[in-house]
Amino acid sequence: MSRFIPLSVPNLKGNELKYVTDAVETEWVSTAGPYVNDFEKKIAEYVHVPAAVSCQNGTSALHISLMLMGVTREDAVIVPTLTFIAAVNPVKYIGAEPVFMDCDDSLCMDPVKLKKYCETECDYVDGKLIDRATGRHVKAMVVVHVFGNMADMVSILPIARQYNIKVVEDATEALGTYYTEGEYKGKYAGTMGDIGAYSFNGNKIITTGGGGMIVSNDEALLAKAKHLTTQAKADQVNFIHDDIGYNYRMTNLQAAMGLAQLEQLEDFIAIKTRNYNMYKDALDGVDGMSVIPFREGIRTNYWFYSVLFEEGDHSRDDLIKKLSDNDIQSRPIWGLISDQLPYEGSRTFELEKAPWYWRRVVNVPCSTNLTAEDCERVIEVIIND
Repeated sequence: MSRFIPLSVPNLKGNELKYVTDAVETEWVSTAGPYVNDFEKKIAEYVHVPAAVSCQNGTSALHISLMLMGVTREDAVIVPTLTFIAAVNPVKYIGAEPVFMDCDDSLCMDPVKLKKYCETECDYVDGKLIDRATGRHVKAMVVVHVFGNMADMVSILPIARQYNIKVVEDATEALGTYYTEGEYKGKYAGTMGDIGAYSFNGNKIITTGGGGMIVSNDEALLAKAKHLTTQAKADQVNFIHDDIGYNYRMTNLQAAMGLAQLEQLEDFIAIKTRNYNMYKDALDGVDGMSVIPFREGIRTNYWFYSVLFEEGDHSRDDLIKKLSDNDIQSRPIWGLISDQLPYEGSRTFELEKAPWYWRRVVNVPCSTNLTAEDCERVIEVIIND
């Protein structure tokens, strides 16, 4: 019987056990402990920001980020419809309303439609962009770097500045992705907007089991983030709190694992790059298939690989079944968030490419445990009848 090939699982072959054992033996296992501070410091150094603040997961990082941008229940937030729902749910946690934006061919937010929405659907009054249909102040946007690709920040950021829209970068899938040319050369996904969020869920390129991180170039924002994620204690000794805080701090055990994972990140990206190129070289142009490329001018982390079928969902579903029958895990792309029950009736704007891609994309195995032989087996199943 063939070995099962999963879609995306952790690679825990470094110093994970050593560091976690040390955390256990020294009895620093909860949200206090040296590994938390060390992991924050190392992430900040890696993406070239002054500091970072750890969280329990990427969702909590996005929740706090939107709060720090001043989003309230009276506001609107521009979000993508083609992403995982956790990128959008924090908007609702606050009580604000999403405005769903289409994707471009990178699967990330379409800056052309973003600009058109601002110009044709809104009024800019006294430094505020007001959606005419809802009367809401469009205070922020959540820009997701999908599958490790880079959203078109060169086009998106000037639009945000023009209309005074705060930019939250959801880089939960894009740790290690950065620009290699142009005005943002050397800038990492998550570090160009006002604030950024990473995730270390079990299927991400590095994992802490569960965990997230907030980054920014604004140290005052980061100090506020740390305050809110640790129950807003104004006086640590006497338990005096000056705000509604959250129990969002990462544990020392998680951070110990994260440090070991971060040590291997560049090696993981090298493996991801090799395997992506194997898929692309073998599949592009075969039976109407292609492997979706990443944006030019970036070094991507190649987190997920997306096989595109020009013919649509029938071919997509057939491939998912065929792979499953051969003990190979795959998945369709996410169902569009604007079509989900909790978001019925939400504001949308010219959603055209997102539905098109939803019907045509299959994600294939991409773990850093994946060998060249594993890739060859997946390719053989995809190509052969």
